[in-house]
Amino acid sequence: MNDIPLSILFLTLVILLAISAFFSMSETGMMAANRFRLKSQAAAGDKGARRALALLGQTDKLLGVILLGNNFVNSAAASLSTVIVFRLVGQNELALGIATLAVTFAILVFSEATPKILAAAHALKVATTVSGTLSLLLKLLYPLVWFVNLFVQGVLKLLRVPVTADSGQISADELRLLALESTRFKQSKHRSMLVNLFELEGFTVEDVMVPRRHIEAVDLGETLEETQDKLQTCHHSRILVCENGLENLIGILHVRKVLHLMCEGLTLEGLREVAREPYFVPASTPLFTQLQNFQENRRRIGVVVDEYGELMGLVTMEDILEVVVGEFTTQSPEQATLVTRTEDGALLVDASMALRDLNRQFALKLPLSGPKTLNGLLLEYFGDIPEVGTCCKRYGCIFEIQQIGERAIRRVRVSKA
Repeated sequence: MNDIPLSILFLTLVILLAISAFFSMSETGMMAANRFRLKSQAAAGDKGARRALALLGQTDKLLGVILLGNNFVNSAAASLSTVIVFRLVGQNELALGIATLAVTFAILVFSEATPKILAAAHALKVATTVSGTLSLLLKLLYPLVWFVNLFVQGVLKLLRVPVTADSGQISADELRLLALESTRFKQSKHRSMLVNLFELEGFTVEDVMVPRRHIEAVDLGETLEETQDKLQTCHHSRILVCENGLENLIGILHVRKVLHLMCEGLTLEGLREVAREPYFVPASTPLFTQLQNFQENRRRIGVVVDEYGELMGLVTMEDILEVVVGEFTTQSPEQATLVTRTEDGALLVDASMALRDLNRQFALKLPLSGPKTLNGLLLEYFGDIPEVGTCCKRYGCIFEIQQIGERAIRRVRVSKA
């Protein structure tokens, strides 16, 4: 060593620090690289992405070759820096302290912090670039890597530490978060539609159904004139057909078929014949499942029933699609006036309105885990049907009972607390 010029020693030290920086950058870049983007690039034919994925598939060997090379180079750099300082200052304790501080500072700044920060900022590019060199080193140093990993596995078993590889699967909540934070969607509408898709599994048919009291139906127990008036003024293309009340449901009638009957002479028996058999749907069915059921059964409308088989409401394919894309169907006047705003900014709400719709339209924070309607939420709180004028303060709002019926709350005044 004493015969080697100092210039050669300094150059060798710089080279060792550069190699150490390469290993540090490789470690951070490979571990921080987005595997889904790597898979996308590999599918497009990127060889670097394919090599990176292959290396990440054997993480223990990848880390083994990186750490083996990095520690060897850092140890050589520390020894070389000690030789350089000894030749400049002399062999004493002061020189040893200077050498230790100098090599620590150089490794920390030039071989650890700086390359790792750069690799974290450009992880994908770094991973695809260094994958070729790492693959070659792994082949050359495989015996050493295998020997080191043998001891590592032994230590882990001795400590009884379970080592399970991450499956790489991503949950629905993680996908939803990715969609929310993605910058790929230039329009917020596209992002909200994608996020709403993940909510289909969290909602049930009961959350979006038209309640029983708002169902349009023709009753064959009424006169032909009354039935004709309902058919001429209905707001939907498909309506229920019953006899002496919805408890005796006959079927679902497409108004288009009524036009043909009117040309030949409309009769109540004719309506009974053209009505299609009803399609019943359990109220607890998840929306995504029901959307598939509609597709498989070639139906667009279903009658919602509870666990006892009692009719609760009506659900259509449009009701489910509106959860994803927002409202787009025409509502009847009765449904369109569920909420009116007063001059002071308060809301006069029909208590049968769904809590989910109130939250979505007016940015409220009403709970969705229990009752589905405002009436149900207030009845759960009061424990009985309250008197008109009763107020309560809940969930950041003040609720004032405006109108009640025999068995339910009819109208509520809602204002921000």
